[in-house]
Amino acid sequence: MPIRRLPPETVNRIAAGEVVERPASAIKELVDNAIDASATRIEVEAHGGGLTRIMVADDGCGMSAEELPVAIERHATSKLAPDDEGLWDLLRIHTMGFRGEALPSIGSVARLQISSRAKGQREAWSILVEGGRVDDVAPAAFAGDHGTRIEVRDLFYATPARLKFMKSERAEAQAITEELKRQAMAHESVGFSLDIDGRRILRLPPEHPGPQGRLARLAAVLGRDFQDNALEIDQVRDGVRLSGFAGLPTYNRGNAAHQYLFVNDRPVRDRLLQGALRAAYADFLARDRHPSAALYVTLDPTEVDINVHPAKAEVRFRDPSLVRGLIVGALRHALAGAGHRASTTTAAQALDSIRPQSVFPGYQPGPSPAGFSAWREGGWTPPTQRPMNLPGLSDVSARHEARPEEAYQTLGGGLGGGFGGGVADAVREAAYGGYDAPPTVAYPGQDQGPTQPFDPIDFPLGAARAQVHETYIVSQTRDGVVIVDQHAAHERLVYERMKHEMEAGGVARQALLLPEVVELDPAEAERVVARAEELSALGLVLESFGPGAVLVRETPALLGKADAAGLVRDIADDLAENGQALALKERLEEVCSTMACHGSVRAGRRLAAAEMNALLREMEATPHSGQCNHGRPTYVELKLSDIEKLFGRR
Repeated sequence: MPIRRLPPETVNRIAAGEVVERPASAIKELVDNAIDASATRIEVEAHGGGLTRIMVADDGCGMSAEELPVAIERHATSKLAPDDEGLWDLLRIHTMGFRGEALPSIGSVARLQISSRAKGQREAWSILVEGGRVDDVAPAAFAGDHGTRIEVRDLFYATPARLKFMKSERAEAQAITEELKRQAMAHESVGFSLDIDGRRILRLPPEHPGPQGRLARLAAVLGRDFQDNALEIDQVRDGVRLSGFAGLPTYNRGNAAHQYLFVNDRPVRDRLLQGALRAAYADFLARDRHPSAALYVTLDPTEVDINVHPAKAEVRFRDPSLVRGLIVGALRHALAGAGHRASTTTAAQALDSIRPQSVFPGYQPGPSPAGFSAWREGGWTPPTQRPMNLPGLSDVSARHEARPEEAYQTLGGGLGGGFGGGVADAVREAAYGGYDAPPTVAYPGQDQGPTQPFDPIDFPLGAARAQVHETYIVSQTRDGVVIVDQHAAHERLVYERMKHEMEAGGVARQALLLPEVVELDPAEAERVVARAEELSALGLVLESFGPGAVLVRETPALLGKADAAGLVRDIADDLAENGQALALKERLEEVCSTMACHGSVRAGRRLAAAEMNALLREMEATPHSGQCNHGRPTYVELKLSDIEKLFGRR
């Protein structure tokens, strides 16, 4: 079979299949070009899911009449230049685009018109490309002082077979919206607008460069709830910087759609980065829940290869373990710094579930303010109705409020499950942070003299006031009310203590009576044996047993009678996909979580006032106590303003 050279139009269509997979990818390429042209505002319009018409306009540097014909030639770009020795370096890429394939690829499968005015020039010019056929450059009308306007009509009309693989117009429109959101999150200093079928979808003004402007842009794209529940990330290790924002564990989602990763301001989809994000939250979320995050990795261009795929959505790091370790460490450090904080959405969800309703049949509300005025003048008569017989209405209130001194005067065994210690010192420590007596505080402006006792409601979680249904603790803060799930909260405290003890003393191991041989793929076995030291620290002792097999000698005692072969295979899968042995860590954490659940204060146990206050104080001092081991909140805080709105007081 003879070898033939393909004609240029066929080559361009093959390239278009890689670069322009769908309308959203065409818009991505055009937006990349606009950003590289130093645009500060980018306008995007789409009709028919982007298949009928796409328009991208920017206020960048623009192109001259001489540059327009060159711009639509394959592998012609302004992003690369030879060095002093005449070499073209593909490793030091500082621009979004550099391959020079986008415009010729789009022009080969659609009707493409480019209108542009270069900065400092009076004339504007345009060029038309239809299915690979190029017209001459002609003068054009252009509204702006400088910039470029690109219009794409009838995308894939020259390749009808490709149209059969397109999804519905709605699905393509959603893909366009998602793509533009990613670009907007990556470049907060650029303004973006998006109209689809004449409807306004996005209006994002330029933000000031930096963390605050980036957070404002993220809030505009992801919602204000993300801004209120995001932790700032900013860590540097060996020349690699990780910045951005990650959501609290209690602010989680049912899928990974709200995880955005950027490398040198380029939106990417990378399994390494997603695996690192999962590993960082593995201790706080159930497997079917996912965190929300927008993370930005910045490093020297020579340390990352972005020329892996024509779409430039995949990258390869020179040192992937460094990047992964930085992500996991930075996220865990930020989560630990959050302390007992839970997401603000828990309060909103609680308020949304409350519905005002009439409790008593036949009850009618009293008069309006106008009715009271008429009553004072003798002109209003209350409606006649049978009197309500409310048992206990005249009885003395049985409310019990925990006084500060009770927190250290009350003894009685402390809280079960290893909490509190059961002695006065432990209760005093938990309730007052180690003070020998209720602390006192002098208020501003007071003379030197007797000081006022410290009020426990000034603690972050306030002072315990009651226990309802022998399950929930109700405490009062200075500006609201906190409801605590005593079992979930204490389960987290016991779990954190067990983890700390396990890290300090190591994982206990049990030797197998007969070492077990596990057969694997040679590459999998090599990866597992390379991590033998790390696995040994987690209680799993293994060694190489020839090509394609490992010998397991000891397993973690916490796992009891473990399936060594299944565990090793799961570890091999995790190493291949995520670069870390998550399976073993997750199993150990699952056992610790189960032990903590059985060893913590159960729902239905009546707690004394001192025990409730002690639980609140330890929650404030324990990291991650705002969520249980499955990512659910351990407490809900309702601000006084929210309660007043609930009752119509404001």
